[in-house]
Amino acid sequence: MEKITFNGLGLNFYINQIAIKFHNISIYWYAIFIVLAFIVGIALCRKDNGKYNIKFENILELAIIMIPVAIISARIYFILFKLEYYIQNPSEILDIRNGGLAIYGGIIGAIITIMIYCKKKDINILDMLDYIVPYLALGQAIGRWGNFFNMEAYGTETNSIFRMGIVKNLKFIEVHPTFLYESVGCLLIFILLYNIRNKRKYKGQLTYIYLSLYGFIRAIIEGLRTDSLMLGNFRVSQVLSIILCITFSAMLIYKNNKNKGKNNNITTEAV
Repeated sequence: MEKITFNGLGLNFYINQIAIKFHNISIYWYAIFIVLAFIVGIALCRKDNGKYNIKFENILELAIIMIPVAIISARIYFILFKLEYYIQNPSEILDIRNGGLAIYGGIIGAIITIMIYCKKKDINILDMLDYIVPYLALGQAIGRWGNFFNMEAYGTETNSIFRMGIVKNLKFIEVHPTFLYESVGCLLIFILLYNIRNKRKYKGQLTYIYLSLYGFIRAIIEGLRTDSLMLGNFRVSQVLSIILCITFSAMLIYKNNKNKGKNNNITTEAV
């Protein structure tokens, strides 16, 4: 049992990485929050059955393929940037109980899967992405709490009101709870996308908004973290986030200007 404090907010928590233990079987909170994120996302997708002329059956079929691919690609992405460590410790390659899933790796794997699936099923990929991204943001908001129970994905030391107190190397320190910042940021993105999903002006609008906003939020948060994946002197996720933010902000400006003055709402509801 570990103690985590939020002294600026007057909160204390006693946590354990393991949620349930039965004989030699341990179920970790990290895994529970990942599974919960998927369940909530799928349940909400079901409520949007027929949106953009996409049936929930297609979403469910896609999810069955996409979820394991996303988890595997998230792990591969993480390992590639810590390759020297895993070459020396190959037995830990499949061990994700203590984290080690990189969201950008998962997104890359998911997008490739979506592209292949949509081509096979003759579904517009931007419609599919717009259908999914609100719930992707919500899933990220939920999944980040697995980092809390693993006591990972935190930032540099701070005296901020939101500071999180932990014991590291037998020393008490107070750090930025970057997992919390990202969780709140993704929740706000979800709320925005959920509320405009019936009012989109063009295919891909929700996707561009998600990628630009998440890129912006992650670029800032990544600069505070102490466990970033590095490529030389560069934080990989921060560089990628900046690229996403700039690229898709430019796409939004271009598409919005192109559609300015047009009173066309192309959203298709369930029929």
